[in-house]
Amino acid sequence: MNIFPAQYSTLSSVALKGYLIETYQLDKATQCRLLIRNVSDTYILEGKNTKYIFKIYRDAHRKRSEIEAEVELLNILKENNHPISYPITDSKGNQIQQFNAIEGIRNGVLFSYAEGKVIIDLSTHNLEILGTALASIHNTTSSVKLKNSRQPYNFETTLFEPLKTLKPHFVEMEGEYRYLIEVSNKVVQKFEQFDVSSFSFGYCHYDFFPKNFHFDDAGNITFFDFDFAGEGYLINDLMSFLNHYFFHRLNNLISAEQATLDFEVFLNAYQTIRCLSKEEIEAIPYLGITFHIFFLKFFYDNYDDWSNTFLTPRYVKHRVELIKKWAEMYCNF
Repeated sequence: MNIFPAQYSTLSSVALKGYLIETYQLDKATQCRLLIRNVSDTYILEGKNTKYIFKIYRDAHRKRSEIEAEVELLNILKENNHPISYPITDSKGNQIQQFNAIEGIRNGVLFSYAEGKVIIDLSTHNLEILGTALASIHNTTSSVKLKNSRQPYNFETTLFEPLKTLKPHFVEMEGEYRYLIEVSNKVVQKFEQFDVSSFSFGYCHYDFFPKNFHFDDAGNITFFDFDFAGEGYLINDLMSFLNHYFFHRLNNLISAEQATLDFEVFLNAYQTIRCLSKEEIEAIPYLGITFHIFFLKFFYDNYDDWSNTFLTPRYVKHRVELIKKWAEMYCNF
């Protein structure tokens, strides 16, 4: 009997354990379990004294060349002694594994484990470490060009293309769609007032939230999950971190005054390593609108395999309201 094709399978953690132990010559007592089933799947491997993260990508989400670019970027960051979770090389010298899954080829990468834990309420010391470490990473990512391409973050990819793609999804939400068009035009007009030729450009993380870096007990930081890394203005990372405080404020977990002070600590620490122009700092909030519209498209693109449980009209309207709140809090249109 032929196996009926599937579009998204979950690889067996038992089978992966055997494969990875042999391929990477790991401790035979190593255990493997599924940690997150998402747009890509994440497994944790734990031995007596070792931990690793194994990530399986979906071809519909990340092509092989994009994964090669991510691995290349992480290798460069590791070579430059940045505190990151990095790809592990197997016994044959490979850093990307291929699996003939039900839906076709899926690629996977074994990463070093980021010791420590997520800290949501960051102290002044945490923020100073975070700011200087990110700026140091940007010193490297602004001066390299990868052999393989990563997605660019510009108005075409974060505004114009998403709005065109999302239009069918807003058939019964004309008011919300009209708002997105209007606010996008305002962002473009605002950027026409900036001298963007002087803005720092390079590879940014683009998902720079506390969920993607750990602090250990000694206060050391490790960054991970560069899945969305791409080329764009480096202030995109400062913008995505500002989103942490945006959501913190909306959830009444921090006051507006404290959120402003905390972000300034981070921003000042960053500028001890990398200078920012006045216009770059002023531009940060406007990129937040492009960020939210980009991710609306991301939810829409991955509807079949991931977001169908929540991407309802009610949710979309809620996200548009979030964009309105962002504009009210941070933008001066």
